[in-house]
Amino acid sequence: MKVMAAMSGGVDSSVAVHLLQKQGFEVTGATLCLTEQQGQGAREAAEAFSLPFYEYDEREAFRQLVIEAFKESYEHGETPNPCIICNKLVKFGLLLDKAIETGHDALATGHYAKVEKDGATGRFLLKKAKDNTKDQTYMLCLLSQKQLAHTVFPLGDYSKKEIRELAAELGLASADSPDSQDICFVPDGDYAGFLESYRQAMYPPGDFVDEEGKVLGRHQGVIRYTVGQRKGLGIALGKPVFVLAKDAPNNRVVLGEESALYTNRVYAKKVNWIACDAPSGSLRVTAKTRYSQKEAEAVLHPLEGGGVLAEFTDKQRAATPGQAMVFYDGDVVVGGGLIAEERI
Repeated sequence: MKVMAAMSGGVDSSVAVHLLQKQGFEVTGATLCLTEQQGQGAREAAEAFSLPFYEYDEREAFRQLVIEAFKESYEHGETPNPCIICNKLVKFGLLLDKAIETGHDALATGHYAKVEKDGATGRFLLKKAKDNTKDQTYMLCLLSQKQLAHTVFPLGDYSKKEIRELAAELGLASADSPDSQDICFVPDGDYAGFLESYRQAMYPPGDFVDEEGKVLGRHQGVIRYTVGQRKGLGIALGKPVFVLAKDAPNNRVVLGEESALYTNRVYAKKVNWIACDAPSGSLRVTAKTRYSQKEAEAVLHPLEGGGVLAEFTDKQRAATPGQAMVFYDGDVVVGGGLIAEERI
């Protein structure tokens, strides 16, 4: 089996190559240059494993597919997760297409997840990694059956500790490299600064309001806030207040008490079903609305137009429009979609 390995030069993708070679795959290395800083580390890692290597400059496609969507989502009052979109459209979109075009059977990445084929249904299942602390199925929830059919995750049965130990045994320079925590195109974490530089214009200030619409003060641009935020509001009201919602059309940020952040009902749009077709009736699952969150019991109610309403047994805090809500049945990802402010 001929596999193209997506390489970054980091410890995970490098050890993934080693494991693929050990399992007998014919491996080719590749990287997508999405920002000006990328490329060199991946080339060096490929040379260390004596791999044929492809390098694709997809900066313009990345700008259109990911950065523009990131900007528009923020401008609509959401808090997007661009890595989820990038996985769907770029890594397992553009790069998987390149792999197939060049005669490879599959694309392999250093994600902590598993893919298995269900013998009973013939569907490809996305399953949690062995290391629950590193499991990345949340970030892969929009992958299609076609994409999963041509995907290999060599790290799915390993813990991060085991991967670092393997890297050290192999003498890889990346063995002790820190995990990346930031979005690749916003390395300093200043999303608002990036967006204003990108669009070459400042976002206008507006009103902080309470739930009844009473003006409480002035904010510095809707994109600078996210649901659940308490710190950095720059307003003193004599009691703790939190961002409850962002009213982008009216350039307002709604503030209130923390108790108002909790709800049993969370809507999602653009739902991608993985383990099954879209159900015709209610479905009991566990679900989470943030990557680092524990799953909670919920019942899904399909809606017209491809959305769902999740009714949680226990109230969830700060379900944030633009983030993903992912549904599970044990270790299996049932599906996932993007949180919407209200019924879509």
